[in-house]
Amino acid sequence: MQIRPGVDLAGITDVGSVRENNEDHYAYWEPARDEDFRRLGRLLIVADGMGGHEGGQEASHIAVESVQESYAGGKDGDPRSWLLNSFEVAHQRIQQFAAAHPLLYGMGTTCTAVVILDHSLFYAHVGDSRLYLVREGYLYRLSRDHSYVGRLVEQGIISPEEANAHPQRNILTAALGSGARPEPESPEQPIPLENGDLLMLCTDGLWSLLTDDEILRALAAPSLNEACERLVQQAKDRGGLDNVTVQIARLQ
Repeated sequence: MQIRPGVDLAGITDVGSVRENNEDHYAYWEPARDEDFRRLGRLLIVADGMGGHEGGQEASHIAVESVQESYAGGKDGDPRSWLLNSFEVAHQRIQQFAAAHPLLYGMGTTCTAVVILDHSLFYAHVGDSRLYLVREGYLYRLSRDHSYVGRLVEQGIISPEEANAHPQRNILTAALGSGARPEPESPEQPIPLENGDLLMLCTDGLWSLLTDDEILRALAAPSLNEACERLVQQAKDRGGLDNVTVQIARLQ
């Protein structure tokens, strides 16, 4: 796929140091036709599956493929409405797959999807993968963690540092394919972007092991590919207990 000028891109996924299977999945997509590109922009997706190695792998792949396919077919509406619809499609397809394969009951996945259209950011998010924005040397987390410990942090009951070591840190309160119809986090208005802005999507196998300062230092690498490699290696050096996935886009 040809990538149009305007962004630098890099991405990597790694099984980590402990697990035998990679339940993460990520993708980048942009339309082939210029007229569609002007309407749809660029799409980045990261998903972290759950429900056993087969269920998790299937759920994350279904989510990424469904979100991409559904978003690409968007006609009436705007990028936010197309993203929200694509999450609903992915949720239903995962549940249908689980119903047809009873051994995979309970499969589900996080999903964070970003659209860059001109200099505007749209996103939809479910679960505890994360979306960060780096601007002028500062790291901002844009997404919320839909997890039990995320809720405790928001309520001020525990600190972010305590959350990383909490025994129930892996319990999600929302996931595609799991439970009732999901309610993705998605700002009603797009977020303005500036030249030089960097967006990073990642799974919890990365952010749970690195501090914000460590992430910032890695992102300052000479190239985005090297930044991805540094981030993954640092997570593995800390034990690599989970799969590690990161995708980065920088506006030129």
